Amino acid sequence: MPRVADNSAAFRYEIFTDEGDLAGFSTYTRRGDRVVFWRTEIADEFEGHGLGGALVRGAMEDIRARGLKVVPRCPYVLEYLERHLEYDGLRA
Repeated sequence: MPRVADNSAAFRYEIFTDEGDLAGFSTYTRRGDRVVFWRTEIADEFEGHGLGGALVRGAMEDIRARGLKVVPRCPYVLEYLERHLEYDGLRA
């Protein structure tokens, strides 16, 4: 199962494969209690395996647990939130 981690020093959520390879990331900035997502990228060799969705889902679960809000400037994150209404309450 892929692992999602918040690399706060680099201002991005990262997703790692079962083997520990960095497969992609989603960059953000923090503004108070808001997390503004700017870009999501999955490495070419890992595309088509659902890792983008897993990355955003992991980030949303972490943000929910922290009591923060999301500002989706990244088109992928915005589209994900529009399709997954269970995260509707996270939008700022």
